[in-house]
Amino acid sequence: MSFFTDLAHQFIDGEWRTGSGSWDIIDFNPYNGEKLAAITVASVTEVDEAYRAAERAQREWARVNAYARRDIVEKVLRLVEQREEAIAAAITEEVGGTRVKATYEVRLAMEFLREATQLATLPEGRILASPIPGKENRVHRLPVGVIGVISPFNFPFLTAMKAAAPALALGNALVLKPNQNTPVVGGGLIARLFEDAGLPAGLLNVLITDIAEIGDALLEHPVPKVIAFTGSDRTGRHVAAVTGARFKRAVLSLSGNSALVVLDDADIDYAVDAAVFSRFVSQGQVCMAANRILVDRAVEREFTEKFTAKVRTLRTGDPADPATHLGPVINTFHADALTGLVDQALAEGATALVRGATRGNLVEPTVLTGLPGDSPILEQEIFGPVALLLPFDGDDEAVEIANDSPYGLSGAVHTGNVERGVQFAQRVHTGMMHINDSTIQDDPLVAFGGEKASGIGRMNGESTVEVFTTHKWISIQHGRSEFPF
Repeated sequence: MSFFTDLAHQFIDGEWRTGSGSWDIIDFNPYNGEKLAAITVASVTEVDEAYRAAERAQREWARVNAYARRDIVEKVLRLVEQREEAIAAAITEEVGGTRVKATYEVRLAMEFLREATQLATLPEGRILASPIPGKENRVHRLPVGVIGVISPFNFPFLTAMKAAAPALALGNALVLKPNQNTPVVGGGLIARLFEDAGLPAGLLNVLITDIAEIGDALLEHPVPKVIAFTGSDRTGRHVAAVTGARFKRAVLSLSGNSALVVLDDADIDYAVDAAVFSRFVSQGQVCMAANRILVDRAVEREFTEKFTAKVRTLRTGDPADPATHLGPVINTFHADALTGLVDQALAEGATALVRGATRGNLVEPTVLTGLPGDSPILEQEIFGPVALLLPFDGDDEAVEIANDSPYGLSGAVHTGNVERGVQFAQRVHTGMMHINDSTIQDDPLVAFGGEKASGIGRMNGESTVEVFTTHKWISIQHGRSEFPF
């Protein structure tokens, strides 16, 4: 318990503080309802103080040698390695993720930290030719300055770290606002790790608050040049509108409605394993999760029998129990919303091949088929353990169904012919597509992001450098220019 109470504070300019807002966020364990901490929210005053502290600290940090910035990130990596078990346990307790999920999240965060150490020295200047005699063109790549990061609840440690580590390595400062459901794992814990690694005060600030208290202050403040937001497309549209009106750069990783497609020559047993993982890992609370599972009618019966049989073996319960496959969803609101979504689909004519019960925040897996083509559930992101099985006849129809969505984040296609899979993948309007694998993939080196309502911009590797740095052209006239007047 002290782990949470110790880190359940605002962190501004190197100081752990109590917010001055008008109410408290209560941090609950979603499995057993235990109160982990109470945090008085940050006010607009603290938003300004955090951004101003970041602005002051960043001026000096940008002049620090890239190797020294890299050393800080390497120290954070060593600390995460040393504290892996404690961090994973905290993720299980605050997020409700199983130990398998929590361990995966921590270890993937380590990979992003390793990549961030390389990013510190990656930006390079260039000298470009000019048609003007005596002119030298130098193009410098510089840190953007201060970045606002708004992270989600589902992978709070990973999402915060994959933004914070490269941003700082590249010479920026940041203000991090974690989701109010995961204020410690996604906020205070990140601050403590960088503090223990020796990061100078003011470069990383954590604000635990809510729009009900601060409105759009986090987005409208004049200091941040980039806002990195991960969350729903509904909120993302608002973030884009506010930042765009103020000429800020927005990087938006938003909702998904991914399709996992099983072609008629697929390895059915393997496709079943990939589909079950893609839909039900982390209780289905993953933006890349396979909402829709498309199966060629030639193999529909075999796939459906094996898929539903495997789903029925999944155990929902205590996330700390190694035998548990699905822990709780994040809160009662989400659990009730999922139940209502399934009830609505059944009322519209869908058939439940597997109908899971809801017990508190524990939502057992459900598999639906026979959905009407105009069913609203086909158009939206299902952030929970509900799978939709959709049959198709041939590749062309599969592409049409896969593209019939306002979202375009991820997807997967299973086939015995890799080149057939590549051709199929090229026709699906998503930012990411995976052949003979899960829809859920994240790699520190590869551009991550979506099309359509699934977001704007890309992260990871060189894409992160593009987002968190800017170009500056400095020209030198070694001779004398001639002017017309």
